[in-house]
Amino acid sequence: MSLPLDDKDALPDAVDHPLWRHAPESLRPFVQLARLDRPVGWWLLLLPCWESSALASAALHVAPNLWHLFLFFVGAVVMRGAGSTYNDFVDREIDAKVARTRGRPLAAGRVSPRAAIAFIVVQCLIGLAVLLSFNLYTIALGFLSPLIVLVYPFAKRFTSWPQAILGFAFAYGAMLGWTAQTGSLALPALLLYASCILWTIGFDTIYALQDIRDDAIAGVRSTARLFGAQVKRAVGGLYAGSVICAALAVYQIGGGIFAWLGVFAYAAHLAWQTSLTHEATPTPVALKLFRSNRDAGLLLFAGFLLQSLTYLL
Repeated sequence: MSLPLDDKDALPDAVDHPLWRHAPESLRPFVQLARLDRPVGWWLLLLPCWESSALASAALHVAPNLWHLFLFFVGAVVMRGAGSTYNDFVDREIDAKVARTRGRPLAAGRVSPRAAIAFIVVQCLIGLAVLLSFNLYTIALGFLSPLIVLVYPFAKRFTSWPQAILGFAFAYGAMLGWTAQTGSLALPALLLYASCILWTIGFDTIYALQDIRDDAIAGVRSTARLFGAQVKRAVGGLYAGSVICAALAVYQIGGGIFAWLGVFAYAAHLAWQTSLTHEATPTPVALKLFRSNRDAGLLLFAGFLLQSLTYLL
């Protein structure tokens, strides 16, 4: 549910979240910086982790590791918050020029740059504590991911593919979930990583359709602007590639009826999204389609999870 329009500090893509409603006025800008009022972001960071963990469990013929799933949940929420705060810190001048983002706390001056940096540090420390709970291979791999995150806010200034940089960052958990279970990387995890990268480029292209006019004025590049009138075909191709890579990952672990059902449900959801995507997609529709990717990811995860649960029988 969207926030009431008379809430002067609410952002246009926020939802009516309890953390926003009950947060003290002084903390509300930090709720926005961490995107806690827009939970779809941490869902989209979390789901590759969960999918990978469940895929590894299915491959090993063991039950899902619930402790790992919980740790990934905590890590996704705080690291999504840290990344978003960093992104807003870097983009505060650009955000002030775009209608959808000019109300963000840093762009609007409701949070100082120094306070934002301190907030980033606190969130990263929590994320570090989560990472150190895993095995050494996962810890080493996890320390590489911030390098991608650091580049992302600048990508829109020099490439029309910032969504690809975001894809490499958001999909990174597709490797971590696997290594946390197995202690090493393998082809199924790499295929799932490729699937999640393509998925992220696709859904973030849909998201960028909301800002296509303002981005052109501000000189911000995006795949939405790059694809133009061919955006439906491009998103469809990205989503098709994502489905194929996910299917290959399932094939590599030996399949399983529930794993395959997850892939088919995921494919059907992405096909529905593609059917409603075009260059002039209205902003409310683009936002709805973007948010619906939580459900797309959950369908794939559910298939992998159910497949691993069969080994409890």
